[in-house]
Amino acid sequence: MGIEILKPFINGEYITSKTSKYMDVYDPSIGEVIAQAPCCTVDEVETAIAAAKAAFPKWSDTPCARRVEVLYKFRDLLIEHMDELTYMICRENGKNWEEAEGEVLKVKEPVEVACGAPSLMMGESLMNVTPGFDSTLYREPIGVFGGIVPFNFPAMIPMGWMMPMCIATGNTLVLKAASMTPMTSLRIAELLSQAGLPKGVVNIITCSRKEANLLLSHPDIRGISFVGSTEIGSNIYAQAAANGKRVQCLCEAKNHALVLDDVPIKRTAAGIINSSFGCAGERCMALPVIAVQEDIADELVSEILTQVKTKKIGPAYDKTTDLGPVVTVEHKKSIISWIEKGINEGANLILDGRNVVVPGYEKGFFVGHTIFDNVTPEMTIGQREIFGPVLCIKRVKDFEEGITLMNANPYGNGSVIFTQSGHYAREFVKRTHGGMVGVNVGIPVPAGMFPFAGHKLSFFGDLHVLGKDGLRFYTESKVVTTRWFDEEATKQIKVGTWDGTVQSK
Repeated sequence: MGIEILKPFINGEYITSKTSKYMDVYDPSIGEVIAQAPCCTVDEVETAIAAAKAAFPKWSDTPCARRVEVLYKFRDLLIEHMDELTYMICRENGKNWEEAEGEVLKVKEPVEVACGAPSLMMGESLMNVTPGFDSTLYREPIGVFGGIVPFNFPAMIPMGWMMPMCIATGNTLVLKAASMTPMTSLRIAELLSQAGLPKGVVNIITCSRKEANLLLSHPDIRGISFVGSTEIGSNIYAQAAANGKRVQCLCEAKNHALVLDDVPIKRTAAGIINSSFGCAGERCMALPVIAVQEDIADELVSEILTQVKTKKIGPAYDKTTDLGPVVTVEHKKSIISWIEKGINEGANLILDGRNVVVPGYEKGFFVGHTIFDNVTPEMTIGQREIFGPVLCIKRVKDFEEGITLMNANPYGNGSVIFTQSGHYAREFVKRTHGGMVGVNVGIPVPAGMFPFAGHKLSFFGDLHVLGKDGLRFYTESKVVTTRWFDEEATKQIKVGTWDGTVQSK
């Protein structure tokens, strides 16, 4: 197969970009370029914004129940094309088959929530809020939103977290797909059109940060949703907010789990392995650090090593693969440099994944399961996001030392406790700084009717994606106060005798 030249999706169709600059898209399992994404020109970004602006009046005026009919049809198409989309995610991102299929299901879930928009958008009212006056609150769409997404979830983040609630509430959208993994979202745009979505409601571009900055300043963009690093997210939040836009920025993490000495060892080890190494660690809800109570640490570490050595490393689209490749060779180098940093910082490297080779896939971007033991608080490998299959083990004396250590981390996306104690579980839930908390749940990602609620440096903004926060982010309130006069009341007003009540006849 030759290299596919991708096209941006603007105003309901794929257009041929006039750019001279293209960005490589790899199949990380084989380490070869499979497609090239155009770095759209500023004019093309402007065209996408203009298309979204032009589509907004009619789409926002379409009854909400009619808007979600498109999402009902789209949901059915997701199911119909499940295997195709799963394979696309495997091929451009490197997730194993089960993980990629789970990602498509994580698109379907918020689509189903957004199908309830006619009920969710219902406002509030109070008759006779003061004598003769009635007040009603309506939720209205805002306009054109911009979405900027990362490489690690090419379907779920743009087409699950951003698109469904945005368009169900009557807005239009310009998405900047990740240049490393744009193929899945571009294909899903076709399915949206097939479901009956009008032209211009959803537009997808690929470009560099330079062109994407236009979304942050353009007067026709009313809001920005971003997922990515904290450094970039904080800058986007500041710049877009300074330009009067509502903003939500979901950023990096360093999630910790506290493992107490009453846990079932084998089951807990299995949960940690799935949470730490799933999706090759390339997710902001991964579990890269566990703080283990000292008196069970040796036993738990031994069990983790025993179980992890049975896991198969292989190409993403092999359904027997447990751990697939990371997304690019540059990202592989970054992960390896972090492993070397951990060695230099004095952590005990008990499992080294740097030199993994998969027979038949020697050029693939594979990093094997990597485990550091005896990681101390001052070591950066236990504080900063590595975004790879690297697990750091910290040893603590008790619950108090563990939760203090966890809360000292500047990030607050997720936090987990493994315990059989109701007392400590409740205390942990109350005191942890994480926004999404797991009790014996290693990846506490909430269902789509709840918000993805990161805290601290993991989030900038007021309203999170998904749930009721998502609804509020994509709508604004309008409060209408009404007062009516009948003929008798009007006469009394004219002669100055009306006291706010209507006399019976």
